[in-house]
Amino acid sequence: MTLVADSAVACPADGLVCRNCGAGYPLSPVHACVECFGPLEVGYDDGVLAAVTRASIEAGPANLWRYAGLLPVGQDPASRVSLNPGLTPLVRADRLAAALGMRALWVKDDSANPTHSFKDRVVSMAATAARGFGYDRLACASTGNLANSVAAHAARAGMTSIVFIPSDLEPGKIVQSAIYGGTLVAVDGSYDDVNRLTSELAETDEFESTAFVNQNVRPFYAEGSKTVGYETVEQLGWRLPAQVVVPVASGSLLTKIDKAFREMVASGLADPGDWRVFGAQSSGCAPIAAAFDAGHDVVQPVRPTGIAKSLNIGNPADGPYALDAVRRTGGSFASVGDDEIRDGMRLLARTEGIFAETAGGVTIAVLRSLLRSGALDPDGETVVYNTGDGLKTLDAVSGIVGPSVTIKPSLRAVREAGLFG
Repeated sequence: MTLVADSAVACPADGLVCRNCGAGYPLSPVHACVECFGPLEVGYDDGVLAAVTRASIEAGPANLWRYAGLLPVGQDPASRVSLNPGLTPLVRADRLAAALGMRALWVKDDSANPTHSFKDRVVSMAATAARGFGYDRLACASTGNLANSVAAHAARAGMTSIVFIPSDLEPGKIVQSAIYGGTLVAVDGSYDDVNRLTSELAETDEFESTAFVNQNVRPFYAEGSKTVGYETVEQLGWRLPAQVVVPVASGSLLTKIDKAFREMVASGLADPGDWRVFGAQSSGCAPIAAAFDAGHDVVQPVRPTGIAKSLNIGNPADGPYALDAVRRTGGSFASVGDDEIRDGMRLLARTEGIFAETAGGVTIAVLRSLLRSGALDPDGETVVYNTGDGLKTLDAVSGIVGPSVTIKPSLRAVREAGLFG
């Protein structure tokens, strides 16, 4: 298969490149190098990228397609399979900063995307590429948010979908995936078991017309995460934050935010500067953090546990690259337990009015841990990433929050409860 070319604007993508050995391939639905089995990523024509300016971006639509000149697909609006996510709020978190003793803190809130997670960004890229390659069905292995987004994108585009999830996912994510009318397959096993199954299915004749968004079109899928980094820079007035804290599952989001910063500087879109990248994991599934602490380059797989199910990838594909990004920028990794995650969710909610899912709780709790250890500078301008909506993971906190008091419907009851202040 070859990618159907867009007609409106020149596409900057000029091929796929192995991240390990550098071997080159044409733009096609493949994700692994035949020379070394390393992962492939999209390569770009620097001359085409150079034509993108701050003015051209600012004149674009109020969604991620404003960066079409920096992306591998979607230059022609008619080619896009998208819910038009992006340009989510960058919230100045002064009350949270004060609670933590920080000078300048921002929350990039991707729960504002159409299916309420950052996965809408990657699925927009993958689904657009899939249509360009002639696929007629979308599929994925997912810890929940990706399944939600794939099912929704397929519904919007009139495509069929089949999504595979661990059977013990949060009920909210199961319902959201099912409501769009596609096929939802619950698998008795972990995400890693589900991912192995879909990898096998992608190689069968029966699924040859199916685009597995995080497998056979993964190079295009992964590029969608860059847009959250682009937006961070643009929303800060075309400058880089001093440090960022990113929740980590496969490690792809962290590496792509770092890549976005590098691209913005190289293209002259961002003012030059240094930044540090910090990774946040749940203690129940922290293989990359463990490798970082041990000084290893190889990530040892683990069996995930804990409440942060959207981060429960025990064998993270981008683990080594996440380690590289963190070490190169002078950052670090940290992990936190379930009680700290719940505390992080509550702290963000009561200081900034943002109800994050468990992954957001991980990020806030790790931010606090990094400050306590001295790893993160409290005076450096910091951006933390909330990748999903707390309504998807109500069970994590439903047992510890609820009515302050239950009363009869009378003024006396209000007075006796001490509610007149």
